[in-house]
Amino acid sequence: MEDNNKIVIGKKQTLRALQRDEAERVYISKDADLHVTREITDVCGEKGIKITYFDTMKELGASVGISVNAAAAAVLK
Repeated sequence: MEDNNKIVIGKKQTLRALQRDEAERVYISKDADLHVTREITDVCGEKGIKITYFDTMKELGASVGISVNAAAAAVLK
């Protein structure tokens, strides 16, 4: 992951970035609840934004530099 990009973490922040057309890429954990990730994947599909999937919320959290689990994150433009 590139260090020079700003990242937002969590469902609310990721959706907000998507709705404001600020997200360039989205990360989603495969083990997160569907009710958390479905809306994000739907918006990504509508806007043509690439999703990178992680197997676990722990892996996703670690990849974005936090020590807690994360269901979703977005890299901002």
